[in-house]
Amino acid sequence: MGVTLSSRMPSPSPSDITSRPAGDLAPGVPVPLDGVSAKPVLLVVDDEEGPRQSVRIIFKDEYQVLLANSGEQAVEIARKSPVSVVVSDILMTGMSGIDVLKQLKDIDPAIEVIMLTAYETIETARQALRHGACDYLNKPFDVQTMRAAVARARQKHEMARDFHKSNETLRVLQQEIQDQRVKEEMMRTKGEIYASVLHDINSPLTVISGFVDIINRSLGDESTVEGEKLETIKGDLNKLTGQVGRCFEISRRYLSFLRDRDQTGSGGERVGLNQMLSDLKELLIRHPSSRGNQLAVHLLPEERVAAINGTDLLQILLNLTINALTCTDKPHRVEVSAQVFVESFDVDQFVDGPEQRFVNREGFLNTPPLLAISIQDDGPGIPSDILAKMFETKFTTKAPGKGTGLGLSIVKRLVKAGQGGIHLQTAVGKGSTFTICLPGEEVA
Repeated sequence: MGVTLSSRMPSPSPSDITSRPAGDLAPGVPVPLDGVSAKPVLLVVDDEEGPRQSVRIIFKDEYQVLLANSGEQAVEIARKSPVSVVVSDILMTGMSGIDVLKQLKDIDPAIEVIMLTAYETIETARQALRHGACDYLNKPFDVQTMRAAVARARQKHEMARDFHKSNETLRVLQQEIQDQRVKEEMMRTKGEIYASVLHDINSPLTVISGFVDIINRSLGDESTVEGEKLETIKGDLNKLTGQVGRCFEISRRYLSFLRDRDQTGSGGERVGLNQMLSDLKELLIRHPSSRGNQLAVHLLPEERVAAINGTDLLQILLNLTINALTCTDKPHRVEVSAQVFVESFDVDQFVDGPEQRFVNREGFLNTPPLLAISIQDDGPGIPSDILAKMFETKFTTKAPGKGTGLGLSIVKRLVKAGQGGIHLQTAVGKGSTFTICLPGEEVA
């Protein structure tokens, strides 16, 4: 025999309860209700009418009592009504009390079930408690013991409901916080991308401006241009066109990222490393940062291709080389060179410390063939306290208005996207070397 409590159910009329024996209820049909009651619901399950009515009489003033004459009917009632507490007999015709207990817990784990039996054994008690019964009473029961058991069950049910509500409220709040964080992160990311676009386009625009100035000075007041001067201007115009194309390509790359596509261009056009180095030299010969400094760019004995988009690679080289050229106002030398490795790097030798760092150690695809491109300067070097912050977004040691702090963070992002690594070696007073390690592609 079993009794269930429901937290908020309509109250039955006295005539419904007293004039109609529970055994006459159609399976799955609860006692008719007439209005809304604040009483919790108690479900009593027993295939004998006497015990059902006994529990009903005890609790009819405190609970909305529903009666079931079988386990099947009890399960149907629990599916349709918000039952809180159940008092159920263990031994019944058809479905046993233990099976009722299991199914009720599947319907709602917060339902508290008190088991009753006239044939107590240690095993049945253990089985009932193992499946989640909150109490175990013997027949015949005394009223005081039954009241105490139902009160404990009701309290446990209400605590479980309160916990569930609090947990659900917390879950909703956490989701709202997470949604807000995602929105803020999207806004922050877009802001960084827009800033990166401006930063990346600034380099080719500077070169374009330099070429335009050179062309204007070459033309001067001349009405016609012929011979060597004409060829020089044609060459400068071709380079100018290339820089305009770079601006468009950079813009397309960042806009595609904003549309949630691959912003790195992985799988895009590959370009030979020697071609990249030649382009780099041509772009920087007339760049303002080269004035007064020595720039040497060394090509490989034969062309090799890095597994990275050509525009990304050129942007990496431009950022690092311009940084090297502007590391001090004093005249100094910058060398750009490359090497090919047919074996994996021993990255364990690159221990982060006061004079070196290795970026993207975990994401580096250390599979030969590998290309190492070094940008070396004999400038002032990097102090250890600055070395640790070098690749942070918007970190710069330049005076306000002279630097954005985006160059190295862009380099880091593009190298990581290309599954490469960055090794930085420096010594105060002696200079610095940035080495970009990239997976190469096999020569056909």
